[in-house]
Amino acid sequence: MSANLIPILWQATLQTLYMVALSTLLGTLIGGPLGVFLATSRRGELLSAPWLNTVLGLIVNAARSTPFIILVVAIIPFTRLIAGTSIGTTAAIVPLTIAAAPFIARLIETAIREVDAGLIEAARAMGATPGQIVRKVLIPEAMPGIILGLTLAVVSLIGYSAMVGAVGGEGLGDLGIRYGYQRFMPEVMLAVVVILIVLVQLVQSAGEWIAARFDKRAPRNRGR
Repeated sequence: MSANLIPILWQATLQTLYMVALSTLLGTLIGGPLGVFLATSRRGELLSAPWLNTVLGLIVNAARSTPFIILVVAIIPFTRLIAGTSIGTTAAIVPLTIAAAPFIARLIETAIREVDAGLIEAARAMGATPGQIVRKVLIPEAMPGIILGLTLAVVSLIGYSAMVGAVGGEGLGDLGIRYGYQRFMPEVMLAVVVILIVLVQLVQSAGEWIAARFDKRAPRNRGR
């Protein structure tokens, strides 16, 4: 591979990291509260609102069931409205965020539902409000699962960021298509694949390490 391509690979890697980081942040800001609400709003739960829970659940399921590449094309007018353009790394953040938010919501909902119901009942018995239970019981206890869920979301977004390169999203996916495929440079395609594998491995390892630090049950489990 030509040395001239190394700066291009570096720039594409930074573009991918930018897209993934910002879409993860925005997706978490949207999907986090949504996931908490979905986990606590069924009939008889802390924030009981079954009808709203059903409606939001249908919207989340619809968004998750839409193939990403179709979503990117379908919301081009909305992307132009938000970002002012439909191509480039900043524009790619719009569909990435829309894809990430419902996925993160379901992951956080699942993590919270795994919290022992006895802890909720104990907090209720001590007079804690629903908001206090969510902040001081559910979220701290579910944090290891939430971290692992966010790790899975970031790994998925790395793959999505490569796919969005097919429609002008820049980053490693765009580089692999323009140089590796269209210009018949398999060494560039191989380099892109290797970088993506390294990124996924780093994210997965970091996520597992952070989740282990939050897992208060780990010392007790090791002691058994």
